[in-house]
Amino acid sequence: MVTKVPPRHTPPHRALRLLLASGVTAVSLVAVPGTAAAEDDKSAGNTLTVAVSQSIDSLSPFLAQKLTSTSIHRLAYEYLTNYDAKDARTVPGLATAWTPSADKLTWTYTIRDNSKWSDGKPATAEDAAWTFNKMMTDPNAATANGSFTANFAQVTAPDPKTLVIRLKKPQATMTALDVPIVPKHVWEKVGDFSKFNNDKQFPIVGNGPFVITDFKVDQYIKLKPNKTFWRGAPKFDELVFKYYKDGDAAVAALQKGEVSFVPNLTPAQAAALKTQKNIKVNDAPGRRFYAIATNPGAKAQDGKTFGNGHKALLDPAVRKALFLAVDRTTLVDKVFQGHAVEGEGYIPPRFGSYFWKPSDAQKRSYDPTAADKVLFAAGYRKNAEGKRVGKDGKPLDFRILCHATDPNDKAVGKYLQEWWGALGIGLKVDCLDSVSDPWVKGDYDLAFDGWSVNPDPDYVLSIHTCGTLPATPKDSGATDNFICDTEFDGLYAQQAVEYDTAKRADLVKRMQSRLYDTGYMNIMAYPNALEAYRTDQIASITTMPEAAGNLWGQDGYWSWWSATPTASASDGDSSGSSTTVWLILGPVALVLVAVGVWTARRRRTTADDRE
Repeated sequence: MVTKVPPRHTPPHRALRLLLASGVTAVSLVAVPGTAAAEDDKSAGNTLTVAVSQSIDSLSPFLAQKLTSTSIHRLAYEYLTNYDAKDARTVPGLATAWTPSADKLTWTYTIRDNSKWSDGKPATAEDAAWTFNKMMTDPNAATANGSFTANFAQVTAPDPKTLVIRLKKPQATMTALDVPIVPKHVWEKVGDFSKFNNDKQFPIVGNGPFVITDFKVDQYIKLKPNKTFWRGAPKFDELVFKYYKDGDAAVAALQKGEVSFVPNLTPAQAAALKTQKNIKVNDAPGRRFYAIATNPGAKAQDGKTFGNGHKALLDPAVRKALFLAVDRTTLVDKVFQGHAVEGEGYIPPRFGSYFWKPSDAQKRSYDPTAADKVLFAAGYRKNAEGKRVGKDGKPLDFRILCHATDPNDKAVGKYLQEWWGALGIGLKVDCLDSVSDPWVKGDYDLAFDGWSVNPDPDYVLSIHTCGTLPATPKDSGATDNFICDTEFDGLYAQQAVEYDTAKRADLVKRMQSRLYDTGYMNIMAYPNALEAYRTDQIASITTMPEAAGNLWGQDGYWSWWSATPTASASDGDSSGSSTTVWLILGPVALVLVAVGVWTARRRRTTADDRE
């Protein structure tokens, strides 16, 4: 949907001290003519600023896995194909056409001739071939997206407009290769891909709608429009993602006109904003799930275990009991206040053909009595103090990793303490600014988790396969939480080569069924995309899908590429105040457990995770 709203003058000078008192760390002074700030801002034009609560894990497309990072890479680099904003069907990207051979083992892509790198050189099939070959030959270059190229046998570029990929066996994701294509003439100079974060020299050469021009860790990342982008240049003169952690401050800034957009609102914030003048609240079905992840015993591909996960969670009976003692209906009603759907399978209902629901006999509905019986039958009795004890005689006390910036984590944590406490099980809710360090070290029992899902679910399925475990305990891997299950792996291998959409969908559902039964992942809810923007600062912006879709965290670059400033934002107001527009993406209730500079390069975060 493209939302059009009438223009209005940009508000005058902002109350900086009030925002700082509220904890905002991403603040911009609005330039007033005649001041030094105004002189510095003369060339800025209209700026769209997005304040994010998630750190950038890496500006290298070969390493980045977190949603903010991968969203930025969608803006800076083209993929072979894209997803249509209307219905997520495959549309041309760097490739204008693609044709499989009769046996579907060879795919030929026609590369467009009107895409240029931002340094003026043409983007060709050779760049794509080099990108894929690098991932195929260097494990460090396959850290983020290696699942897409693991089945590639050979990639060649017989001419600048032709890319040929030969497969070892059929691959269902050949029109959904979510891999940023990089310029060979720049990246072939890189040495160690495991350490190169692409954050030292600017501007960064790309061929997407925006060019990355500057970056400061946990402060900001700046982008300018790519004037030669084949689809057309973006409308705003600059796009800034500003790091900060305080969601209430973002909402206050939105109300004052200092911010144009806030995502991942709490239900209370959304309700309050609906009554505000010049503010529109967008409440749309989301593309992510919210879950509890269980440490299954962190291990590496070399067979070595590590971390300090609680051994009792290796018992299926304990996981089942915890599962039975989570009231999803209450969480949807009380925590999300109806702005979510009760969780069941791994893929959200937005992706209809892949959405799975457990059968009545299989479903683990809220039943604390049954949970108590499961624990008792498995030998976990209560002591005289009412504490559940393990087979070693020690009380069952678990820890759960919580994002300090995510109010949903904290609220759900209190419910879990109550529900599991009734079973005699203790729970410590560890709310940290950055959960990445203990997560990648395996130093956790449970964690609030969640992922944004792409129209093609291959990636979020792959992160639970044995092949994504780190090679050794000292290495990084693409695994979500160290799950390695041979039955799940077998189903994943089958769906990966199945071109028949109905048969593949059935396999994907069987994978979700298996994940559900193991109890390592407890999908509690599918949160709506709750976000708001000022209608007097953004004239139009595209949601995805266009009918009842989201703006932040799209499967493409449509929102920021399409965003149009109002006349007042573009031309300045009668008071002569600056035309700077601030967009703040506040602490997102994302559950993708992540923050900080990730050693393991995961795509999870505090409220918006990778695709």
